[in-house]
Amino acid sequence: MSETSIVRAIHTIPLKRVYYGRRTNRADRAIRIIRKFVLRHFKEAERVVVDPGVNEYIWSRGREKPPRYIVVEIRFDKELKTAKVLLVRRARKIKK
Repeated sequence: MSETSIVRAIHTIPLKRVYYGRRTNRADRAIRIIRKFVLRHFKEAERVVVDPGVNEYIWSRGREKPPRYIVVEIRFDKELKTAKVLLVRRARKIKK
């Protein structure tokens, strides 16, 4: 695998649509929205791999309260047609 076949991109994925549905499975839907977002932006991808760090961040506040958005790095390998989703940073907490 050569380095030239890997495309890197940083995206902010909005997850506020997750809050429109039932409360009991929001984190599950957030993971599905992330996968759909990656497939929409990298159409050649046949496989999407979500890093465990992303999954832990989504589930960090429980199933009912996932974050409203997430900043991720997507590494797309053109040869293997695989997109890997990595966590870039956690959202800042705004104190009032």
